[in-house]
Amino acid sequence: MSLDVTSTLREALSKLTAEKRRIERQAAAIQDALRAVNGASIGRSSSNGRVVTPAKRRSRRMSAAARKAVSARMKAYWAKRRGGGGKGKRKKG
Repeated sequence: MSLDVTSTLREALSKLTAEKRRIERQAAAIQDALRAVNGASIGRSSSNGRVVTPAKRRSRRMSAAARKAVSARMKAYWAKRRGGGGKGKRKKG
């Protein structure tokens, strides 16, 4: 009784390939579930198996006038919070 090594290896390879496809489908299902829970599309796989990455966000820049307005609001906020109402600096005691 001789074993046909080639056919045994082919059969093992086909079983492993089927198992690989099954695992990939499960991984994709888990990724879809995570995306549904998080509502995010980061690292989404397209139909051809390539990973689609989201576009980079551009940082918003604040104009000089907006910075000045925020500065004035925050100075007033902290002055009120400290209990002082004045614009001047606190004196060293």
